[in-house]
Amino acid sequence: MQQRSPTGGGGLQSPRSPSSQPPFLSVSVTDPAKMGNGVQAYISYKVITKTNFPDYQGPEKIVIRRYTDFVWLRDCLFKKYKGIFIPPLPEKSTVEKFRFSAEFIEMRRQALDSFVNRIALHHELQHSEDLRTFLQADEQTMERARSQDTGIFKKKPSDFMQIFWDVQSKVSDVVLGKEKPVEETNPEYEKLKRYIFELEDHLAEAQKHAYRLVKRHRELGQSLGDFGKAIKLLGACEGDALGTAFSELGAKSEMLSVKLQREAHHLLMNFEEPLKDYVRAVQSIKGTIGERANAFRQQCELAETIKLKEIDLNKLRLTRSERMLDAEHEYEELKADGEEASRRFETIVRLMNEEIVRFQDQKTQDMGLAFHEFAKGQARLANGIADAWRSLIPKLDALSSS
Repeated sequence: MQQRSPTGGGGLQSPRSPSSQPPFLSVSVTDPAKMGNGVQAYISYKVITKTNFPDYQGPEKIVIRRYTDFVWLRDCLFKKYKGIFIPPLPEKSTVEKFRFSAEFIEMRRQALDSFVNRIALHHELQHSEDLRTFLQADEQTMERARSQDTGIFKKKPSDFMQIFWDVQSKVSDVVLGKEKPVEETNPEYEKLKRYIFELEDHLAEAQKHAYRLVKRHRELGQSLGDFGKAIKLLGACEGDALGTAFSELGAKSEMLSVKLQREAHHLLMNFEEPLKDYVRAVQSIKGTIGERANAFRQQCELAETIKLKEIDLNKLRLTRSERMLDAEHEYEELKADGEEASRRFETIVRLMNEEIVRFQDQKTQDMGLAFHEFAKGQARLANGIADAWRSLIPKLDALSSS
């Protein structure tokens, strides 16, 4: 794998010193292997880390991880890095015949490799203690870390999205004594949400048609293969030039069948899967939007509570109540909570603004590469098909004129 160099810097050092190399963190997810049998079976992966980060155990570490370990890492990051778009994970297949197919395993390996390297390349996430645990801990330590998670982080990704929909469903609330929408009314934020929802729809539609293209290539390849076998059998019944022509036509059909099946796989891995990955990425962004809406709602609720507490406190001061000291203490605690809620919300807003720029830049690169691979593969396939049929035309012309 190509070495990845996260952001970082250092002073001038001797070129011969290992520390003169810029900071890097390179991760490879390789060697998927089926473990166990029956309903307890799962796929394990070898995760190889190469780095010169000083807080890692050494320049190279190899650990064994399974899908649930990747889920643990994703959930930990979602909990601790509010406002940052956490990279998505591939879905977990529950269909036995697909779960252990070679193609599904390779698609998942590729998606998991992309997931962990997006984290390793992120200027904030790459310094996560949970990432270090994931990349370095032995299997027993990793299992203990997973078992310690409780509450919200036992939920499925769809449950995280419920945060967003719960907030969206509360269309109004009492804020600062007036009826105001719980949702932000920031025009730029509204524009961002519209963009994300439209992007999800368009990406999902494109991915659906990419799936159909893959299916069409496979079906055409299968049909050509079957046709080739039938024509070769027909050629064996004939003699002389006709039998030879049929045999060559069958051989070309079978050769093109292989080409189509190979191109279908290339299309799946390099075009359909990247589109599907970005559908998942947008769903992850929607989860962050939900967290922002939740933080805004909490800020508003605390502001209303503080206002009401202030009114109560003023009444107690007028009556010189003995409860005034306790009320003042509660008021100061609420104010501190309100200030913390405001800081939390402002941090999420700032990080989201940075993240959407990074996301769009990365999307431009990734989609450009995916569509380039698509066009290149289609051109290669079209040329191969044309060349194969063209090579038969002189022989078929000679046969028809004889």
